[in-house]
Amino acid sequence: MNHWQQAVKESFTSPTELLSHLQLTPEEVGLAAEVAFPMRVPKPFVARMQPGNPHDPLLLQVLPKQEELLAMPGYTNDPVGDLQANCLPGLLHKYHGRVLLTLTGACAIHCRYCFRRHYPYDENTPGMAGWQRAVDYVAADSTIEEVIYSGGDPLVLKDPLLASLSERFAAIEHVSTLRIHTRLPIVIPERIDDQLIKWMQDLPLHIVVVVHVNHPNEIDDRVVQQLQRLTSAATVLNQSVLLKDINDTLECQVSLCKRLFAAGVMPYYLHVLDKVNGAAHFEVDDVQARQLHQQMALKLPGYLMPKLVREVAGAGSKVWL
Repeated sequence: MNHWQQAVKESFTSPTELLSHLQLTPEEVGLAAEVAFPMRVPKPFVARMQPGNPHDPLLLQVLPKQEELLAMPGYTNDPVGDLQANCLPGLLHKYHGRVLLTLTGACAIHCRYCFRRHYPYDENTPGMAGWQRAVDYVAADSTIEEVIYSGGDPLVLKDPLLASLSERFAAIEHVSTLRIHTRLPIVIPERIDDQLIKWMQDLPLHIVVVVHVNHPNEIDDRVVQQLQRLTSAATVLNQSVLLKDINDTLECQVSLCKRLFAAGVMPYYLHVLDKVNGAAHFEVDDVQARQLHQQMALKLPGYLMPKLVREVAGAGSKVWL
């Protein structure tokens, strides 16, 4: 078993054990007694949290709190219209020129604001034999130039499996780009290993890796080192989510963009919250989001400015705010 696989296996799954490790009590953080969406957070990510701080911005992203048990108007189980775009098991075709595969329902970390926290993964992970239908779908549509791996987190899968599937798509003449959406290089930076780099470099496609970082505290020296290594095999971008009391300040956003750039990663999207049931306490309203984005433009060069966007079910692209 690789070191990164061991780190996934040894993740914290008990909220009370995590709090004890961080020298906090359930009362200090408003811990939910029981939730349907279980907690999972790897120890390398926990190591970047501040013990004794109930407001730690990394802790707040992963800790089940009482607020997520409240039903809120306008919040649904499928806020971005995944189910209506679900053409085949595991394949979403929302936008022109690209398709998205939910390769797995597994993640190394369970972010409490996850827009797919209610997604029916059992019906959408057909396994390697079943993925041939997705390959055939892409081969039959010459407008599809890009294949996107998502999940869950596709990098929880082993490299030989990912390489084998990717070679099938690379054999399709009109496919030029493979994009991988992942949080693993951030939460367990050892996932960027020799085997991953090799199959990416060997693949005759342009590789784009979109990581997910919300706060500069997520990027320690080890993460910087591994992200810089990843740039030898892929174009690396970041998308983040604007989260109340976590990263909704000018100082935080400017620091995040600069820290990403130092690691060789370009800011890509800053999403306003997808209105998924259980995540309403993270919402930053549109007025505040636009004001913050305008303030960022006064502090950052244009190439470090992420696009402020919302995903709207049924729309032909992301919607700029």
